[in-house]
Amino acid sequence: MSGSDAGWRQTNADDLAAIQQIGNVIHPDLLERPDVFAEKLSLFPEGCLILEGDGVLGYAFVHPWRLNDIPKLDELLLRLPPDPECLLIHDVAILELARGRGAAGKLMERIATLAKDRNLSYLALVSVYDSHHLWARLGFDLVSSDDLANKLSCYGVTARYMVRSLK
Repeated sequence: MSGSDAGWRQTNADDLAAIQQIGNVIHPDLLERPDVFAEKLSLFPEGCLILEGDGVLGYAFVHPWRLNDIPKLDELLLRLPPDPECLLIHDVAILELARGRGAAGKLMERIATLAKDRNLSYLALVSVYDSHHLWARLGFDLVSSDDLANKLSCYGVTARYMVRSLK
């Protein structure tokens, strides 16, 4: 499979090294330890996805969470909330050679279905590196408050909290 016919599949433990390498390239200022990714895989494996073509071209980590709450970067979650309100898109990273071919749209369809299957009506994320325009095209709206601004600080100055309703 080339970058043009790459597809999303579930992550397995063997993918974690490739995920770390991609994260180091795509998010050099927002690095997370390997055990943070491994924990997400153990807590909510159905929300851990790999974009596969000629090798691993990207990844996504999503998990149930609470609206208007942002986990700190590079910290373990320890557990998922018993009363989630959304699926939080914790991280999406796609290598340059695989961009512009519809992978993000296909990912959003898959994540929306995952949320609806769990009776969750929202997707939420933290946009970084001024990517909020891309997320807006995918149906996400900016949400801001003083409380959110404090929680966003560890994600850098361009971080924005965004929500997409699935209702």
